This record gives sequence, C-alpha cells and structure tokens, in this order.
Amino acid sequence: MTVPSLRCADCGATYADRWRCECGHPLDYESPPLPDGPAPDPAAFDSRAGLWSFGEFLPESPLVTLGEGTTPLVDADEWDAQFKLEYVFPTGSFKDRGATTVSRAAALGVDTLVEDSSGNAGAAIATYAARAGIDAEIYVPASVKDTKLRAIRRAGATPVKTEGPRQATTDACVGAVEAGAGWYASHAWNPAFFAGTATVAYETALQRDWTAPDAVVLPLGHGTLFLGAYRGFRALREAGWIDDLPRLLGAQAAGSAPFVEALHGARAAAGDNDAADGIQIPKPVRRDQILDAIGDTDGDAIAIGRDAVEAELADLHARGFYVEPTCAVAPAALRAYRERGVLTGDEDVVVPLTGSGLKT
Repeated sequence: MTVPSLRCADCGATYADRWRCECGHPLDYESPPLPDGPAPDPAAFDSRAGLWSFGEFLPESPLVTLGEGTTPLVDADEWDAQFKLEYVFPTGSFKDRGATTVSRAAALGVDTLVEDSSGNAGAAIATYAARAGIDAEIYVPASVKDTKLRAIRRAGATPVKTEGPRQATTDACVGAVEAGAGWYASHAWNPAFFAGTATVAYETALQRDWTAPDAVVLPLGHGTLFLGAYRGFRALREAGWIDDLPRLLGAQAAGSAPFVEALHGARAAAGDNDAADGIQIPKPVRRDQILDAIGDTDGDAIAIGRDAVEAELADLHARGFYVEPTCAVAPAALRAYRERGVLTGDEDVVVPLTGSGLKT
C-alpha cells in the first residue's frame, strides 16, 4: 500500500514519514486529493461508511474504523442555530474523526503509538489503537478526569501522568518520541488527524444539500476541529461542491486564549475558565495556519469565562444536549458574538457539540 508523502509549507522539504519538519514546522499532505466530478445528489449519497464515505477527499485508507462519522445535524431553536452532535462518536467526542491517524500508522506498520492529550484525543487514539492491535502510550496531565483516564486504560493503553501545566505534558511526550518510544500520533502535529476532522465540513454540507452555513462557531484550543473544518470547506469549494466558505468563529477559554490575544490584545483574552480544560492550549502548534483560516473566512476568536460556560452547560442539559463543560464554550460564544454584533442574528449558523457529558 502506498502511504501519502508529507511536505513542509515553510521550507518545501518532503518526507515519507515524519512527525514534523527538520526546520521545526508542521507537515501536511504533499498532494491532498480532490474529486473530479460534480457534487453527487445528496438524496442518493451513500453515507453508510461514516466519514470514510468521503473517500475522494481523504488521503488515507480506512484500515482502522469503528463506523465513525455521519453525526446528526439538528435544529436548536433556543439558540437559533443548528447543532452538529459530535458527542455521539464511539468514544464520545469529535476526536474520533482524527482516528485517520491510526489508519496511517497501520499502513506504515507501526508497533507503538505515542500521544499527549488532556483526555479526549487520548481516549480516541487509545481506542482505535486497540482496534488496530497497536500498543499505545498516552501522556496526560496529572489532573486528567478519572473518566477519561479510565477509557485510556480500558483500551489497553498505558497512561503516563505528568505534573505541571498542559504544555509540560506535550514536552514530556515529545521527549519520549525523540528518545524512540514510538510513533507520534499527535492530534496537533499529525496531518492525518486534520484530514479526519475536515470531514465535519463534508458531512455538514451534505446534510444541508451541499450548501455551507453562513457561520460555524467552534471551540478553539489546538484548533484540530477549527482548522479541519476550514480545510474541509475549502476543499468543497475547490471541488465546486459549495459556492462560499462560512465564517469560522472560534471560542477560547478565558485565561488561555492565544488567538484572542493575537487578534484583540491581552485584555480581551484575560480571565479564568478552568471548566473548559479541553481547550487550555497556550502554544498551539498550527497557530499561523489557524490565524490564516480566520482571516480567509472573515472569522474571529472570542474568550469565554467560566460563569458563561457553566450557565450554558445548564441550558444545554435542560434541553436534551448532554455534553461536557468544554463543549459549552461554543454555544456560549454564539451568544457573545450576537451580543457584540459580530453576528446579527440573521445568519444561518452551525455549532458542533464536541464531547459527551458521560465523560464527566
């Protein structure tokens, strides 16, 4: 089986397989695929293979799958939006879209995967590694929720707890990878992960009869879903399957909001939101790519505090959306964007709900 090669956009170097370029920048697929023909009839589109139904856009083959994808898109009248229910994936979060990383690892004959995560990505990689029969070590913060730690252990992976801030977990994991501990399945560095998260755009457009919404409001930490959505909608436009890109509006945790700080200054990013532990990323790997995505879509980023998240979480639960706290950041941001006039209230908006309340 031919495994797609990777390329550095910064220096132009190409590789058969590396987790980052020798110049230090992230890698992406050298030749991302695009379909040749027009968009198929949405009523006749066969989505039984889940996200792998969009194989014309995907560089990897579905060597490892649990039927992930085709999550519901439902009306949320109280928010005057549509919610994409990403929390119904096999491991309870959108990170299962990035399981394309494990398919790449299987194609390369990898024996051991190594990943760092605050919980959801680690549970997803551990679960799909178990499906593939590949060993996995998952580096997690010492403060990781017991439910997420249990999911990693029950999949047969080895959790490695690290003390200190979230960045310390990544640093420890990178040190282990560089020492030869295994193949880095990083949801921040590995381009296969973003090829998987791009499928959220393909599904959303299909469910809307090949139209993009006016705006998508997404949680924004490392930006795996944000950048994936951007790449997915851009690929759809390049293929001629949609006409316009939606505005991509990020929702960050106050006190850990580097994109808000870059766009609006330190005061706009200040505050506290330890409830949204899943997006507390002070140094996102693909910072420049995400800022470019925000600029290209006339997007924005906003910092949301703990009180707003807790109030939004209660509203979501009361209306049947049983999600985890980090997931409430994006619906809370939707309200804030409307209050600030970034959205007028007339737009057609989609909000992914990213993680299940069963995780907490």
